[in-house]
Amino acid sequence: MSTLSIFFLVSLLAPCLVLSSPLHDADLVVQDVHRRVNESRRNLGYMSCGTGNPIDDCWRCDGNWESNRKRLADCAIGFGKDAIGGRNGRFYMVTDSGNDDAVNPRPGTLRHAVIQDEPLWIIFKRDMVIQLKQELVMNSYKTIDGRGASVHIANGPCITIHYATNIIIHGVNIHDCKQGGNGNIRNSPHHSGWWTQSDGDGISIFASKHIWVDHCSLSNCHDGLIDAIHGSTAITISNSFFTHHDKVMLLGHSDSYTQDRDMQVTIAFNHFGEGLVQRMPRCRHGYFHVVNNDYTHWEMYAIGGSASPTINSQGNRFLAPSAREKKEVTKHEDAPESEWRHWNWRSEGDLYLNGAFFRQSGAGASSTFARASSLSARPSSLVNSITRTAGALYCRKGAHC
Repeated sequence: MSTLSIFFLVSLLAPCLVLSSPLHDADLVVQDVHRRVNESRRNLGYMSCGTGNPIDDCWRCDGNWESNRKRLADCAIGFGKDAIGGRNGRFYMVTDSGNDDAVNPRPGTLRHAVIQDEPLWIIFKRDMVIQLKQELVMNSYKTIDGRGASVHIANGPCITIHYATNIIIHGVNIHDCKQGGNGNIRNSPHHSGWWTQSDGDGISIFASKHIWVDHCSLSNCHDGLIDAIHGSTAITISNSFFTHHDKVMLLGHSDSYTQDRDMQVTIAFNHFGEGLVQRMPRCRHGYFHVVNNDYTHWEMYAIGGSASPTINSQGNRFLAPSAREKKEVTKHEDAPESEWRHWNWRSEGDLYLNGAFFRQSGAGASSTFARASSLSARPSSLVNSITRTAGALYCRKGAHC
């Protein structure tokens, strides 16, 4: 490299560099420039794996993730980005996968952890299948972090978030969930009460806010895989893998429950896979950003709703089940066309394959779409790589997840 080129390089980088001491030798100047650029790249590498998935790029590059678990709480995006879970609390190790007691839970069980009044970051000592006898009713400021173990909540009632806030559920398998209720359930160290029969959802979110579900695998539950109703808001559902289920996701209680107009939900970087029928999601009243998801199967429809929800679909990939006939992604429910054509449903940058198509409605680029845009969409051509590791991850100590 010529001396002129060297000093031209230095002049370009000078605003970003502060040399530790005067360097008059040109070779030393270049070496110092390279050293500082490489240090910057190493720091960037820690912050970003470059996958295009902003959540994963925030934490998955760290091979020492086990010692930095709470870093995850800084990585949420979308409407649920302020969910901190148990970041400000101590760690709680689940050691007992059986012996579920809904009224007097034993220390060391998942139920004992989630009902505590204090913030907790809940982790698991080993692989386990947790079969609950009643719904797992969570208290506020909790993180369920399944990394480092294969954790299944299955074959019984599953998770209920009821009048709670700041919940993170990450890295668990939730499947074969059944109805519970008609019994006493403890929801804090100081209170238990009678619960009527539950719907049998994988995760039921009721009148709650600041909720983040990330890198979970969900399938085959009695009712919905994830339902959010009764004024719940500030929710992100991301990086999760949904399979083998009929009514996947309900967002909004009923057409008459107008309090759900304030609901805001981000659905991002998920894979909707084999054996799904409908509701990915089904929306009512609120604002829903469906961004960079991979839809590889739906029998009835993928995205639908009623009661004039705003749906902003961006950068998704929709692969229809068969190329033999056109397949509509959307379903405007419970209203004549004269009504639903005013609902604000927009598709922008989506990729449609095998005859898939999206029926848009509404006024186009209205202000409601801006309210429903919770993050910037990546190009739909990147969806396959962004969602490739959707679902519960295989994480082991001393290695990247």
